Amino acid sequence: MIITPAEPHDVAKLLAFREEAAAWLRGLGSDQWSRPYPADKLLATIEAGTVFMLRDGHTTAGTITLTPDAEEGLWTDDELAEPSMFVNKLTVAREYAGQNLGGRLLDWVGDRAHRAGGRWLRLDAWTANDALQRYYLEQGFTHVRTVREGAAVNGGPRVSGWLAQRAARPAEHGFTDRTPEPARLPLAA
Repeated sequence: MIITPAEPHDVAKLLAFREEAAAWLRGLGSDQWSRPYPADKLLATIEAGTVFMLRDGHTTAGTITLTPDAEEGLWTDDELAEPSMFVNKLTVAREYAGQNLGGRLLDWVGDRAHRAGGRWLRLDAWTANDALQRYYLEQGFTHVRTVREGAAVNGGPRVSGWLAQRAARPAEHGFTDRTPEPARLPLAA
């Protein structure tokens, strides 16, 4: 499988992924991702070079967003002073479920964050999704705190404020990486 940067034409696929994931989560009793994500915001992240696609031939098996920018109101000033990268929107196509692609994508972004000079790989997960939180703990993340104040990026109250982190580190993820080298983080030594 190959990891490539997302391109503007991937917006429709990414929105469909989100809808597929939301339907699956509804079946599990979760309201995660039930509000539509604005296509213009998604396109802006693609154009910023922070969205990556996992491709299996002509099929998109998964996606992940990795950015040096923290969502406002989640992390303290002291935490933001540490070189870190932030994971968002990890999604694996249902037909690829059960193959540890999510874990391998987390290893890939952890490796990428490390190469950028990051100390931490951080994320904010759905506050009411205990299974997702357990998943991240099983992937080596440590819960930092839960933030409930503020607003969601796509409107309404904050719903994704379960904060976790793990050290950024080199990893053998097994993917063919066709992405440019990451830029060094401004705070990296």
